[in-house]
Amino acid sequence: MTENKDEYFMELALELALEAFKKNEVPVGAVLVKQGVVIAASHNQVEADGDATSHAEVLCIKKASQALSNWRLLETTLYVTLEPCAMCLGAILLSRVKRVVYAADDFRHGACGSWVNLLEKKHPIHNIEITKGILKERSAALLSGFFKIKRERKNEPR
Repeated sequence: MTENKDEYFMELALELALEAFKKNEVPVGAVLVKQGVVIAASHNQVEADGDATSHAEVLCIKKASQALSNWRLLETTLYVTLEPCAMCLGAILLSRVKRVVYAADDFRHGACGSWVNLLEKKHPIHNIEITKGILKERSAALLSGFFKIKRERKNEPR
């Protein structure tokens, strides 16, 4: 049952990633869930905001904190289409998210083991459960397609 639930919420995150793609943002989407209810959702907005911290995960955490009137996001699960980077994983840890479910590995910036594993040492206050690979192929294909278009446009004559 958990796997079906994970796929359902990851589908929502992929819809947000597609929105980001259409806005010329790196296609990453995030959905934060508590007791089976979506509390917040977002996608990357780095280009729109002109802010390197406007990752889907950080924006989702901010929205959830506002919605719950609490920075402690206890008993929540964050669904994200790409493995969180060090900045996002730090925000996830500090906001006390219980579980992270991600789709595609990020070998350039992933902080859950693909590039670096910031969770290999047990944290003294809070630990995060990680589930990876849910709808991995779809997320990876969306990301690959986005960067392929970027490379092609870069090589076009001006």
